[in-house]
Amino acid sequence: MPLTTIPKALSRRLSLSALLALPLLAPLAVQAQATDWPARPVTWINPFAAGSAVDVVGRIIAQKMAANTGQGMNVDNKTGASGNIGTDFAARAKPDGYTLLLGSPGTMAINPFLFAKLPYDAVKDFTPITQLVSFPQVVVTSPKQSFRTLPELIAAAKAQPDKLAHASSGPGSTSHLVMELIKADAGIKLTHVGYRGGAPAMQAVMAGDVQTGVEGLPSLVGQIKAGAIVPLAVTSLKRSPQLPQVPAMSEFIPGFDATAWIILMAPAGTPPAVVNRIQAEVKKALDDPAVRQQLEAQGASVVGGNPTETQAFHRSEMAKFKRAVEISGAKAE
Repeated sequence: MPLTTIPKALSRRLSLSALLALPLLAPLAVQAQATDWPARPVTWINPFAAGSAVDVVGRIIAQKMAANTGQGMNVDNKTGASGNIGTDFAARAKPDGYTLLLGSPGTMAINPFLFAKLPYDAVKDFTPITQLVSFPQVVVTSPKQSFRTLPELIAAAKAQPDKLAHASSGPGSTSHLVMELIKADAGIKLTHVGYRGGAPAMQAVMAGDVQTGVEGLPSLVGQIKAGAIVPLAVTSLKRSPQLPQVPAMSEFIPGFDATAWIILMAPAGTPPAVVNRIQAEVKKALDDPAVRQQLEAQGASVVGGNPTETQAFHRSEMAKFKRAVEISGAKAE
């Protein structure tokens, strides 16, 4: 019988066998996809401007991963609408491990409660991969001010309710809401002055236009070293290794912890095998001593963690910042 002549009954049996094999082949295909990752360049979406703490940290890690894997890891700044534009872009990307999001408190824990309507869902639209780093916010003042410690600031604020002002990078920003938590827990009243970004906010503090403010440590390392700005406290539970002489907020308000963080996230639906593969490559990069040194020089502390741990952390941070938004009364359209 010629090879091209196959009885119809046998043909039907072959077709049925092929269909029955599909469920068995699908996991193997996903596993192969995970093993091959990355087979082409990967895009990391940063929804904030170049030079921000998220941008600096993301590029350090992406550069090392590119060297390790032999594939490009390209940080793409898609800014606008308080980070919502870039975050929504990542949420709608194909869930194949080739478009990732650098998630931070603003987009992934604050905006869900700040905006009446968001184009993305911070929980349903993303799969957490791993927490890259954490870094404290720093309560700062100017050398021009009379107070030099946090207790002195608190005493001055209690003596003059609403007379002292605090700067932030804008209403509803991380720097704004961390100070709102401090105000609530310390029982003080300060007038909020929002600026268009962290840099102008800190310039206002250094100039003495406002008395205090909060900003992420990676953005302040240079000014602190130069003596242009005075750190009063870090908002982490413990003192920062980068500023060991500066007390932690928990030393004055027991249990206080309001660190900033960066979580690498994938679009929802990304196969778990691919997520685990990415997490393993990130861990390899974070375990490199040179990478850790670079990140620590920026004021960041390496965290890591598996997807399950990272998801639990993200949920707890959402609860924390929900409270901060409610305290502040801030709203955005």
